[in-house]
Amino acid sequence: MPNYRDRITLEPGKRGGKPCIRGLRITVYDVLEWLASGMSTAEIIADFPELTPEDIQAALAYAADRERHTAWVRAA
Repeated sequence: MPNYRDRITLEPGKRGGKPCIRGLRITVYDVLEWLASGMSTAEIIADFPELTPEDIQAALAYAADRERHTAWVRAA
């Protein structure tokens, strides 16, 4: 996957500052939720033709990168 940073944008006034796809009002969370519910890439694009397969891959790459940097801290 090419650099997801070319497709994932953060704008404070848009969708509460959540990471969005190419400045659209579609968040990474939206895409991940649709995939988790069983929608295919083709179904998502049919419902949201402004998205591309590369956008969906970028959302997955972004989520994977965030997960890689997640650290668990044990409470005292």
